[in-house]
Amino acid sequence: MGADTMATQQSSSGAHGVPVTFDDVRAAHARIAPSIVRTPIMHSRTLSRITGANVWLKFENLQFTAAYKERGALNKLSLLNEEQRQRGVIAASAGNHAQGLAYHGARLGIPVTIVMPKPTPTVKVQQTEGHGERVILSGERFDDAYGAACTLAEQEGLTFVHPFDDADVIAGQGTVTLEMLDDAPEIDTLIVPIGGGGLISGAAVVARATGRPIQVVGVQAELYPSMYAAMKGVTLPCEGDTLAEGIAVKQPGALTAQIVKALVDDIVLVAERDLETSVSMLLQIEKTVVEGAGAAGLAALLAHPERFRGRNVGIILCGGNIDTRLLANVLLRDLARSGRLARLRIRLQDRPGALFHVARVFDEQQVNIVEVYHQRVFTTLPAKGLIADIECETRDASHLERLLQALRKEGYEVTPIEAA
Repeated sequence: MGADTMATQQSSSGAHGVPVTFDDVRAAHARIAPSIVRTPIMHSRTLSRITGANVWLKFENLQFTAAYKERGALNKLSLLNEEQRQRGVIAASAGNHAQGLAYHGARLGIPVTIVMPKPTPTVKVQQTEGHGERVILSGERFDDAYGAACTLAEQEGLTFVHPFDDADVIAGQGTVTLEMLDDAPEIDTLIVPIGGGGLISGAAVVARATGRPIQVVGVQAELYPSMYAAMKGVTLPCEGDTLAEGIAVKQPGALTAQIVKALVDDIVLVAERDLETSVSMLLQIEKTVVEGAGAAGLAALLAHPERFRGRNVGIILCGGNIDTRLLANVLLRDLARSGRLARLRIRLQDRPGALFHVARVFDEQQVNIVEVYHQRVFTTLPAKGLIADIECETRDASHLERLLQALRKEGYEVTPIEAA
């Protein structure tokens, strides 16, 4: 970048009076670059065709800890003085910040204590413990874990490393966008997941420093619209079991809220179904595993296509730490919604050959039967009535519809059991 551009960037950051500047992000990148992965950014032709936008994906799920969080954690650790390094650090985290801090703390010889909410996915707990640091489970939500971590920090003289509301952490997270815009300068819109706001704060600082009109749009789960509510000046409930637990934050940070209000163009909300669909699409189309928060950017494209149509959109796949059982459930639910996996409730007569005859229809339609559930006792049907739930695989929704028509033509009373 030339001197004139740099001057523009510096003045752009300073003009908004925010606590993190472009120079802070550049310094952070120089500091942490040797110890992190410069993750690839790739144009997705298939997702571009589906969404109507030109889509670039930044694969932060390919970091060693499978999330961007280690950037901010490492920047913070690198700036500690010797006494702070000796005493150690503590953090409250739902998982990805914990893993990043634990990994780089162990690598640098800095003791790390992590306080995690009790419902944190097992994979995140195990991976954090795998770095040999102290892990404490406390409370049901991030706020509970945060309170416990603050108490312990005071008791033991530890340095608290906030997962998002810290200028050094924000500067580290901004290095994601620094790399994105270097590698794909045509991007004119950034869609960034928001939990506490660290990632989007760093992204906005970098975007505003380019001197180009780059839109910065945040995305939150509908169940946890904390930053959205703060920006819009409304009160909304923040609760529920979201797939995107990595961005399930009830109270945004003070620093991040200041930066978001000054620099971010808009925030959109996405439903759980959009998050599930996006996790499945990224695995099937891009062959990459993301957690719910990591899929939020694509979920925003799917939920608000008119908002982004025709734009050059950069999406950060911010994390890939999803529990394998949960991932399997998401994929199966998506198959059910698309008609490729179905459960049909069929009323039969309780006589020899009843299952054989209904199975013949499945065979004629080239539909694979996966499971059969017989029900004679727990039913409101007469004693000679019989319910069979048949789980089957079809090619698509139209194939399933042909099966239903064939069954009804044979005189069967059949009801599809809808997916959630």
